[in-house]
Amino acid sequence: MKPLRLSVRTKLTALYGGAFLLVGLALLVVNYLLVSSTLPDTAAFASNAAGIAVQRASPFDTTTILPAKRAQATQLVATSLTEYRSDVLATLLWQSLVALAIAGALAVLLGWLMASRVLRPLHQITSTARKLEVENLDRRIDLDGPDDELKELADTFDGMLDRLAVSFDSQKRFVANASHELRTPLAVQRTLVEVAMADPDVSPDLRKIGEHLIYTNERSERMIEGLLVLARSDRGLAARGPVRLDEVATTVIRSVAAMAEEAGVTVESRLRPRTVSGDPVLLERLVTNLVHNAITYNREGGWVHVDIGGAPALVVRNTGPQVPLDAVPALFEPFRRLSGDRTGDSRNAGLGLSIVRSIAQAHGGTAGAEPGGRGGGLVVRVRLP
Repeated sequence: MKPLRLSVRTKLTALYGGAFLLVGLALLVVNYLLVSSTLPDTAAFASNAAGIAVQRASPFDTTTILPAKRAQATQLVATSLTEYRSDVLATLLWQSLVALAIAGALAVLLGWLMASRVLRPLHQITSTARKLEVENLDRRIDLDGPDDELKELADTFDGMLDRLAVSFDSQKRFVANASHELRTPLAVQRTLVEVAMADPDVSPDLRKIGEHLIYTNERSERMIEGLLVLARSDRGLAARGPVRLDEVATTVIRSVAAMAEEAGVTVESRLRPRTVSGDPVLLERLVTNLVHNAITYNREGGWVHVDIGGAPALVVRNTGPQVPLDAVPALFEPFRRLSGDRTGDSRNAGLGLSIVRSIAQAHGGTAGAEPGGRGGGLVVRVRLP
């Protein structure tokens, strides 16, 4: 059983209300004692009152009748005074308790309102933190008010956001600049190797090395292209527009037809109209990566099914090797692949699903996967608003 977790507002309200009730109870006890001490003593007051009453009733009877009447009157006055004292103290106690209960209820209500006002800056900080995303790290709290603890907390939070924004921007610029800078030497290397291999007098061994170099060069180019897309999607979307996701999927499926035929994989689709707001280039790359992965990590005679228009915006299923459930989250990390068959194709850099997740997040959505069951493979679901 989970322990009861109270909010800070509830705790502050209980603290305010409890403190008021304790002070009120102390005042009630003091008031009760003061009133009790000011009431006259029962025995002395009764004797004096009875003597005065009897003396006035029989001023000339000073022998035998007066003492008897005085004792009787004293007893009567004492009884009445005791009842009066008890009634006064009981009424005082009861009315004080009722007043304390009403004042306590008001104190709890005012404490709730005061706690809400005190915690309002914290709610502002929480709201800002929830709205923060990689593409809008420029949001700040900018809390107004006196230089108290809450203002210091808000300023500290804003300072942390400044440092995070600088760090994110620096990292993204580095990835983008490094990828761009690496493109040129790779293109030069590829050209030199192709020129050398075009020589009819090149030896078979040299030609074999050249083919291997071109193969490695192509893989490096794909990895750099993936890093560029990843850096771009991590920066968020500069502009949005309506994109027909079903039309994007149709284009991608046509483009991979030759690849699927060569791999012996059948590509099936169920494409219903679905419009999302986003970047058409990035969304096309998302669908392309999913379909390419589904074909690459498959088996001969297997299938790939693309579904668009349901509750998740995009679902891609495929047959293939069995995927352990605990290994699925790692597939969305950059440069991570599953051991065994999923690493058999060294042409891939392991950026496919990480790019899919980054693009989905840039569009305000999510990407997740689960093992495909008996047929193996994966079921990847992309949810887009």
